[in-house]
Amino acid sequence: MPLLKMIIMALALLGSPIFVIIAAFALIAFYSIDVDSSVIIIEMSRLADTPLLLSLPLFIFAGTMLSESKAPRRMLNLSQVLLGWLPGGLAVISLLICALFTAFTGASGVTIFALGGLLFPALIKDNYSEKFSLGLLTTTGSLGLLFPPSLPLIIYGVISETRIDHLFLAGILPGTLMLVLLAGYSIKKGKDAIKEDFSFSGAAIKKALREAAWEIPLPFIILGGIYGGVFVAGEAAAVTALYVLIVEVLIYRDIKLNQISPIMVKSMALFGGILIVLAASMASTNYLIDQEVPNKLFELISAHISSKYTFLLLLNVFLLLVGTMLDIFSALVLIVPLIIPIAQLYGVDLTHLGIIFLTNLQIGYCTPPVGLNLFLASYRFDRPVTKLYAASLPFLGLLLVTLAIITYFPLLSLFLVKLWG
Repeated sequence: MPLLKMIIMALALLGSPIFVIIAAFALIAFYSIDVDSSVIIIEMSRLADTPLLLSLPLFIFAGTMLSESKAPRRMLNLSQVLLGWLPGGLAVISLLICALFTAFTGASGVTIFALGGLLFPALIKDNYSEKFSLGLLTTTGSLGLLFPPSLPLIIYGVISETRIDHLFLAGILPGTLMLVLLAGYSIKKGKDAIKEDFSFSGAAIKKALREAAWEIPLPFIILGGIYGGVFVAGEAAAVTALYVLIVEVLIYRDIKLNQISPIMVKSMALFGGILIVLAASMASTNYLIDQEVPNKLFELISAHISSKYTFLLLLNVFLLLVGTMLDIFSALVLIVPLIIPIAQLYGVDLTHLGIIFLTNLQIGYCTPPVGLNLFLASYRFDRPVTKLYAASLPFLGLLLVTLAIITYFPLLSLFLVKLWG
């Protein structure tokens, strides 16, 4: 048994896929308590009975289609003609576009690579400093994770068995607060960057609206359909995927028919990776629950921490560290099953916990020294990662302020849920 544990540790250090490590842990764990290993397959198969899982591949496909089309450029053009007059207008536009794009793709790396090459030269051209521009794009690469139809929100809902529509509602106000604080800072820094020759043009506005006319309704179709009672989350995903397919292939014709198959393969490869990690985690999570590991951890923690608010403070510190070291999907799968029972014993609402969890992981992506966004942006913009550290700090400070508000004012997350949930 010690030898097997050493092998698992070696596999982890050598960079083996996370699902291999989780599945190996489950095998050894059940073997150690004399439970037949077939229980692992049974636990994995339970995932197929999760109806909400259907929405994942469809939303991933829709997001991949949008990332491969000219939708980002159309959104940028529309935002510029509507908000270009605002001091710091292009910076605010960048925030909005990155948030919307990340909400649909669910991955900060896609946002940085797809939009970075478009927005960074535009910001420099509009007299924003390089430091500010780098910090803005690095930080906002993961800004939309709280907005529907965010894939991490759906995965958290599947793991925690929390209603997806409640999570979609819960993320709107916290995500908007982030945007408002970052937009305020961007406006303050962008006062000297406003274009001298900007003027409203009715013709330009009409042209931009006409170009983006088919993509503007997309968020309203999703949210209006779900909360209007027209369809549930899985059906909303199907409608979204079909709508995006028709718009990008048949109306805009950004994507050729022969490109659909590679895009489908690309998106399903991402879904397959998420699915196999989720399946492996189902087995390991069942073992932890059977052995009452969360309860033992709670007893250990509660012996030193009696206050719910102190627990939330330490949870934030822990999750920020996790966010710097793990990608968001692995962090959800590994940490959520352990945290949920403990948080419930402290009286933390699971919907609120989900928003806290994703906010921490989002901030962890751009937290020095090893936040993933820092290295992606360093590669994308060909700048030393140490330069990204300094550029991201002001934005990181604002995000931490937002995290504190989200953590200690649960009504911000739960207000819309109580109102419409």
